[in-house]
Amino acid sequence: MAPEVEFRDPPLAQRLFGTPGFGWLWLPVRVYLGYEWLQAGIHKLEDPAWMAGGQAVKSFWERAIQVPQPPARPPVAFDWYREFLRLLLEGGHYSWFGPLIAWGETLVGVALILGAFTGLAAFFGAFMNWNFMMAGSASTNPVMFTLAILLMLAWKNAGWIGLDRWLLPALGTPWQPGKFFSLRRQPAS
Repeated sequence: MAPEVEFRDPPLAQRLFGTPGFGWLWLPVRVYLGYEWLQAGIHKLEDPAWMAGGQAVKSFWERAIQVPQPPARPPVAFDWYREFLRLLLEGGHYSWFGPLIAWGETLVGVALILGAFTGLAAFFGAFMNWNFMMAGSASTNPVMFTLAILLMLAWKNAGWIGLDRWLLPALGTPWQPGKFFSLRRQPAS
């Protein structure tokens, strides 16, 4: 059996992505990204085209799956993703996808601004950005996706100046339970 080998991160990466003192560096990134998500989500929550039947999503998907005549390029570059959108469209899934996107954007924004479950919120934000880009919508999605990836890498300290300072030690992670779960495992005296 081969010996186990562990590769450590470079010292700069250890500090940037794991030291609570660098929480100040991530604070403006986190708040900016959270504000962008919150603003987009609230706009959609107030719009019946998103919340009542998902007509906004339906229209977007209908445009995205169109294949123009050459030399024009289709909005969706990958056939498998275009077929995925076509399947969702034909199944009427836009009716619940519109509210899901609106609430998802809003909740990601709130979590990032508050610094609560920052890594998880950044993951879901990046996942939405990835899907928007796959569906042919560039806009600010590449920048937001990149910032979300950086926040995911900095999950241990990006929310330190926020609620994660208390949430992470209390709840922990799946591989390292926090105080709340450690107390629950101890037998009663």
